[in-house]
Amino acid sequence: MRNQGQRGRWLGGLLGLALVGGCAAVGTSSDPATALQSATRLTWGASVPAVAALSRSSAQAWLDAQLRPSSAPPTLPGPVQAQINAMTISQRPVAELVADMVQQRQAANALPDDAAKQAARNAWQQEMNRLAREAAQRHLLRAVYSPRQVQEQMTWFWLNHFSVFQGKGEIRAMLGDYEDSAIRPHALGRFRDLLGAVVRHPAMLQFLDNAQNASGRLNENYARELMELHTLGVDAGYTQRDVQELARVLTGVGVQTKLGGDQPRLPAAQQALYVRQGLFEFNPRRHDFGPKVFLGQPVPGQGLAEVDQALDRLARAPATARFISGKLAHYWLSDDAPRALVDRMAQTFQRSDGDIAATLRTLFTSNEFQRGAGGKFKDPMRYVVSALRLSYGDTPILNTAPALGWLNRLGEPLYGRQTPDGYPLNDSAWSSSGQMETRFELARAIGAARPDLRQAVEPPVPGSPAAAPTPPAAPLPAPDGAHALYGQPPGADALGARTRQALGQAKSPAEWNALLLSSPEFMRR
Repeated sequence: MRNQGQRGRWLGGLLGLALVGGCAAVGTSSDPATALQSATRLTWGASVPAVAALSRSSAQAWLDAQLRPSSAPPTLPGPVQAQINAMTISQRPVAELVADMVQQRQAANALPDDAAKQAARNAWQQEMNRLAREAAQRHLLRAVYSPRQVQEQMTWFWLNHFSVFQGKGEIRAMLGDYEDSAIRPHALGRFRDLLGAVVRHPAMLQFLDNAQNASGRLNENYARELMELHTLGVDAGYTQRDVQELARVLTGVGVQTKLGGDQPRLPAAQQALYVRQGLFEFNPRRHDFGPKVFLGQPVPGQGLAEVDQALDRLARAPATARFISGKLAHYWLSDDAPRALVDRMAQTFQRSDGDIAATLRTLFTSNEFQRGAGGKFKDPMRYVVSALRLSYGDTPILNTAPALGWLNRLGEPLYGRQTPDGYPLNDSAWSSSGQMETRFELARAIGAARPDLRQAVEPPVPGSPAAAPTPPAAPLPAPDGAHALYGQPPGADALGARTRQALGQAKSPAEWNALLLSSPEFMRR
């Protein structure tokens, strides 16, 4: 084992190596070198299976399949799909799940004995944490293994754009459904459909307090973020009056966590306006039916129809086209994407009525994108997922807990952003020396398979300590996916001279992996 001084020199050398260099641009043919470049930029990370799939297909055909995926579920490795199928969030409807958790919390709070009450509250917390952990595990497994890599990245992008924090209310029990019903089905569809699904989802309504927004008790939180963060952008020229008017439009839009039951008592004129769909509720008794003026145009008092009218206005505004296009270019290309490219993307967005896939096609097929390889520093999610894809390929990961822990250490845990702005997308947020040192430590762990993610961990019995993996009879080999892809052309040709020299001095497969996962080429895409 290296002593502290040797470890410091090793990390210092890697820090110098990782902050220089880059990689080649994405091309249009399907030769192995171009397949590697495309896999690096258009998937969550290059892997032997991904490069092979791209090499077997023309770039155009592959991109077409990515942007317009089939409605059938994607094929995942059997053990990975089995993990997902066994999850509670995959088996139970969200309304039933949330209602049970609400009842469990209420029953705990009603206990007269303080010790029993605390024990019941702890059990509730543990179950809520388990449900949130399932959502994170499922998201990570799909990111690593799904063949629909553009859809998976856009699912993460929109989860970050429409960010909710798991620690509020019953959101931990809602996360799996939020991702699977509001985000993923619309990740490459029309922005208006995505926006409408998010507005109606209880996770967003709870997080931004619209469940408390009612006539006479106005709560402007969601209205403000809906314009500033989700659609128009902060500099779009709307006013505080617009925020207030949109908040009035959104009154009565909330969450009902009780299963079954009759609708609330309402005046005869309002009974037909009541809407209950799962956990979503529009209660006309809580709605402000007065006339409104939003973004310079009238909104007649019609109930829930006012929300759709306002969303249409927001989704089709030129400012929204520019804001969303700029953020997409920022995520996929660089912090300073060319204005001309963003303008063309915004034109596509408006011409196609907010077609996200069409807007991405304008980006991916542009000359600016072709020339922009290596221009984007990986955020923690991309770093961890790309390291797993490169190292493990199609080998099933049966223990995701370490990887989720790595995201926590790097400061970007899934569903962990407390503020509604989502995690930053700019390079400077993730390239500090402290961040890099942590990445080097994780590179050594991933490269040596310590802990080994291929080894399943039995779930702990409630109330008992977490189970630990059973030590293997013999040391398990380091993952070989990195060497299979970068140990010879075309992968080796994509590495700079300093990286090749460092790899040539590696004393073991684990050290070779760690050096590659710490290299400048691997830090960027």
